Parts: sequence; C-alpha cells; structure tokens
Amino acid sequence: MSKVNKRKHVMNEALWDDYELPKENQSIVKVVKSKGNNLHEISTPAGEEYLVSMPTKFRKNIWVKRGDYILVEPIPEGDKVKAEIVKIMNKDSIKYYKENNLWPKEFEDSKKETSEDGDIFVNTNRKPVLTYESDSDDSDTNSDSGEESDQNK
Repeated sequence: MSKVNKRKHVMNEALWDDYELPKENQSIVKVVKSKGNNLHEISTPAGEEYLVSMPTKFRKNIWVKRGDYILVEPIPEGDKVKAEIVKIMNKDSIKYYKENNLWPKEFEDSKKETSEDGDIFVNTNRKPVLTYESDSDDSDTNSDSGEESDQNK
C-alpha cells in the first residue's frame, strides 16, 4: 500500500469514518496536554488523570491537541501509560454520542457548541483593528443615506 493510501485509511479510521458506539472497556476522555514521544495526559469524566499512548499507525498522520476528546481503551501492562487511543472525536461524533445519551455529563459544560467560524485559526500576534465613528453632524447625515463620511475612509 502506498504512503498516500495508508494515510487516507488511517485518517478515516481515526477521525470516525463509521459511527459506532464504544465497547464496554472503552471510555471518552479529554486531552489535558501532550507529554511528547506520542504520549498524552488525559482527564477522565471522574477527574482522574493519566497517560495514554498514540498507536504506531496514527503517528505522523494524526495530531491531537489540548482540549480534544478521544476514545481510549485500557492496556493491561501499563503502569504509567494506562490506555491507548482508539478514535479521535470530531464535532459529528460528539453530536452522535450526545444523541445516544453516551456523552459524559462532566464534559457538557467544558465543550460549548461553537459557530462555523469557531474552528478557524485566529492570529493572536496582531492587534485587532478598531474603528471609531465620529460624533460630528456630517457623519449622521451621510449615514442616513448609506454613504460613508470622508473621515471614516
């Protein structure tokens, strides 16, 4: 299988190509921070925090950031690393879990519904452009006709 085909299949598998409910041993958790070496610190709905590992097939193809929700499966041989990532949740899968009443109530308030523009990157390095309207009588008469005054141009 070529590298492109492998990446396509891995992305579909990781980002919820098919909607299926979690198995008994799987749980939904929230990523708290990345620890490096494909390890992530997560928080369970009960408030417990531990490390999970990224499977080899996801590495260099999928990135998980702080605040993302993932589906994990416990691994028996883990002391520090107690689980492995199975799926990365997106907006559609979260909505599907909420419709089936499987979404943890502890995560309800932390992830509010965002608008369509909520996923767009905002550059915080630039100051926002602020515009002020003048209080002169010229701007009031021109604003009624839909034209801009010379001061605002």
